[in-house]
Amino acid sequence: MIEPSPHLRTTADAYDAVAVRYAEFVRGSLDALPLDRAVLAAFAELVRTSTAGPVAELGCGPGHMTAHLRELGLDAFGIDLSPVMIDLAREAHPDLRFEVGSMDALDLADGELNGIVSWYSVIHTPPRDVPSYFAEFRRVLAPGGHLLLAFFESEDEPVTAFDHKVTTAYRWPIDDMAELAGEAGFHEVGRMLREPREDERYRRGHLLMRMNDQ
Repeated sequence: MIEPSPHLRTTADAYDAVAVRYAEFVRGSLDALPLDRAVLAAFAELVRTSTAGPVAELGCGPGHMTAHLRELGLDAFGIDLSPVMIDLAREAHPDLRFEVGSMDALDLADGELNGIVSWYSVIHTPPRDVPSYFAEFRRVLAPGGHLLLAFFESEDEPVTAFDHKVTTAYRWPIDDMAELAGEAGFHEVGRMLREPREDERYRRGHLLMRMNDQ
């Protein structure tokens, strides 16, 4: 087994420590976010009308988003770095599949997936490592598969680290994130920028990407 990098160990430990509180915080969070739900619905429709195959939520946390994807008609399962988060997800959603794993080294076959949702899950990745994550996403996606990214947007600033409540995270210019995904073999289908709500600090970026046909 490959030894995880220091930042992966730090991230897993940080989320293990707050897993119960985090699960309570995100429960029902999509109810007040119509634009987020719209992006997820668009992703689900595109996946349902393309090639067959499962959808992985990478960085699934306590499983609420994976459950929402299943409600949208997708064959969805979740993967997360935090064992405690996976335990909570399995307890809350015993009918769904959840596994401990890292986005940079997925235990999945080449082309196994029809879709990937990375919902605020690459935010803790050091910027220099993000291209390798996108390369792994490309490996496990079937040609024509779709990728949905959600992240904190930097609002005309360069990539910027900030004091996320769990562990250090990064805000990205949406054009830079799209360019990196493009270099990995994805092309943009659409994007959505959402201004922060009263209880949020930063603008939110969303990119809907399609993997180039091989």
